Amino acid sequence: MTSSSTLRRLLDAPGMVIAPGAYDAIGARLIEQAGFAAVYMTGAGTSAARGFPDFGLLTMSEMVDNATVMARSVAIPLIADADTGYGNELNVTRTVREYEARGVAAIHIEDQVSPKRCGHLDGKEVISQAEFASKIRAAVEARRSKDFVVIARTDARAMLGLDEAIARANAALEAGADMVFVEATQTPEEVAAVPKRVKGPCLLNVVPGGRTPVFDLREAEAMGYKLAILPGLMLKATIEAGDAALAELKATFRAPTVNATVAQTFRRFGADEWDSLRMRFNAGATMEQR
Repeated sequence: MTSSSTLRRLLDAPGMVIAPGAYDAIGARLIEQAGFAAVYMTGAGTSAARGFPDFGLLTMSEMVDNATVMARSVAIPLIADADTGYGNELNVTRTVREYEARGVAAIHIEDQVSPKRCGHLDGKEVISQAEFASKIRAAVEARRSKDFVVIARTDARAMLGLDEAIARANAALEAGADMVFVEATQTPEEVAAVPKRVKGPCLLNVVPGGRTPVFDLREAEAMGYKLAILPGLMLKATIEAGDAALAELKATFRAPTVNATVAQTFRRFGADEWDSLRMRFNAGATMEQR
């Protein structure tokens, strides 16, 4: 079973899939080991990990490279940010093929003008509804497997209102999208309205400190959402833990205490499997020793 078919099965089952967000293999592994069924690759976190704000400054190849590492590091499906598709329908076609070839289970493509901005910032612009639908059609036709999940994201709420965002979401579904993502709804009523008015599966983006109200995800499931992503979860946790550790070192001149040994830490990243291979092949021994 491929990662895409696994994700399809999860989305077809009753209830809502929760995919915490990570920006590297460490976060992806922690999410898998915590028992979550899917992981989300955040574009904002990927940008931050390379020293940039989420202003559309990364290239398609940089995003795909990060997705490749994350996808190969876990057994659960990876859902990845693919920004605007990095150009017109030709670029979207290549984007889909590159992500799919790396074992990514799903991507979302948005209707912002390039270079895009974080969906929870001011100053966004969107392309026309017709151009957006055309890019989604290109994405759907580009995939090699029908299991690969194409998610259409619209940022139109901020500039053109909820009605236009809903219209774009439904147009994307008509163009073949498997799921829609109405970004930055602004009130609990708007959050609840999306799965009622959209004629297909919906994704909820949970961004504390952003435009959308944050609440118990069981409420989102009851509203009818099929997928919830939490892009900044591991990024926020890393920044806060890093700040605390550095402050402690600066104040005490002692390395903060840890709860795991070096060996235990490496075990979480496959050390036992690699040690088994080392013993099986007597790796590192000279020919005489073998």
